[in-house]
Amino acid sequence: MKPLHTKTYNFSAISIKSPVADHFRKFSKKVGRSHTETLESMMNFFEGNQISPNESLGPNMTTMENRLKKRINALVAIIKNIEKNQTKPTNTMLQLLFQEDKGKEESSRVDPIFEVQPLITENEELQFYRNQYDVVKQQLHFIKSDLQRLGDSVTFVKGNFGGGYLKINLTQEEFKNIINNSTHVHYHNETKNGR
Repeated sequence: MKPLHTKTYNFSAISIKSPVADHFRKFSKKVGRSHTETLESMMNFFEGNQISPNESLGPNMTTMENRLKKRINALVAIIKNIEKNQTKPTNTMLQLLFQEDKGKEESSRVDPIFEVQPLITENEELQFYRNQYDVVKQQLHFIKSDLQRLGDSVTFVKGNFGGGYLKINLTQEEFKNIINNSTHVHYHNETKNGR
């Protein structure tokens, strides 16, 4: 009976110095199953990467490094060009738009709709923001406590048909109390002096 997959190869002998042959045999055991596969993979590597075994990888790595540097320099040039031709002119136009026209007379100005606020010191401003922070912090505390009370009073009731529902175990008066407390806390943050 003949085996189904038999391949026949034609072998050729090459004369190699004994130390080189021993070195190749050791190397071949690490790399491939046979000497032919090892030699073939080595040749494919050198031909595929266009590297000569007589030259070192130093110049090729230097060439690759130079290519990368050129690409990076090209990207830097593109970014500088964008900044020069797009960003700076746009910035200049915006500055011109927001600049006051000094040639206009004071009398031609339209009276402002809003009243001019008196200047305040830095300490007054800091105190104002501290007070606002304390007020908002207190409002947050009240909201959290109301929400906690509301959350503690909710229970899940399994329905006969369907998935069930949540039930709030509060009297109508308690619920209205919570709702009324939360409606007094809103985004109206006007102070006594209108700041």
